[in-house]
Amino acid sequence: MIKPSSGTTRVRLGATALAALTLFGTAACGAGAQDSPPRGAAVVAATDKIRPGVTVRDDLLAVFDAAGVHGSFALLDVKTRNTTVVDRRRAQTRLVPASSFKVPHALVALETGVVKSPDEVIPWDGTPQPFPEWEQDMTMREAIRISNAAAFQVIARRIGLQRERQWLHRFNYGNRQTGTKVDRFWLDGPLEISAVEQTRFMERLAAQRLPASREHQRTVRDLIKQEEKDGYKLYAKSGWQNAPGPGTGWWAGWVERDGRVYTFALNLDVVKDGDAAKRATVSRELLQRLNVLPAA
Repeated sequence: MIKPSSGTTRVRLGATALAALTLFGTAACGAGAQDSPPRGAAVVAATDKIRPGVTVRDDLLAVFDAAGVHGSFALLDVKTRNTTVVDRRRAQTRLVPASSFKVPHALVALETGVVKSPDEVIPWDGTPQPFPEWEQDMTMREAIRISNAAAFQVIARRIGLQRERQWLHRFNYGNRQTGTKVDRFWLDGPLEISAVEQTRFMERLAAQRLPASREHQRTVRDLIKQEEKDGYKLYAKSGWQNAPGPGTGWWAGWVERDGRVYTFALNLDVVKDGDAAKRATVSRELLQRLNVLPAA
């Protein structure tokens, strides 16, 4: 059952909306041309990925509009099990995770032993990189902090395709697809995950309930901790498919506040210079408007 939002929910009926009615078996909120998923993206069935208790807040599309970007947002209140979505259709659409995949990837690296600790130095393989700061040896901790894809490509080659596939299935991560390129599947596809699915994965990591050692889960939690202040803790990891060119940008993680946990995932279209920087700022404003983070 979808709860009505307190703001204005956009509803457009037409061929697209009627198709959404057929796909989701419920009212299509905000399923117009502006809210359509990217071409070729896979839409996950609502019955599989959004459980009963969904609040559609398409009034908050105004936050994306004000920032000059197009995207979606999903928030899971772990205590109430309620999911809040902004652009429901896109929030259920699987997209390439890019560097947001560094979260499970770091855990796989530790579990398989190909990286002994987050402070083990990962050597640069000498290939030219789009960002000069990636062209150097660095620890996994540093690679996550600056979102160094090259370092994790080295790690992926150590893990190998067979173990990558096994861990994707073990974590039930997105569509669990690796294709044949062990060092590109999370950057170009075929691996894809929706914003709603990201909130479910982050929920299990926040509670240390993934099928992996609790010690390694605590380590990965620490690696993505952004801040702790004013009575809350914020954990998050960014992603940017096709960086530094146009692509999908991510910001996914969770907030711990007043004894409660809220997991979230934002994705948006990075089209022009400056859009990537809006991943965190738009996410923070949405979290504030939803009373998850304190007002600035």
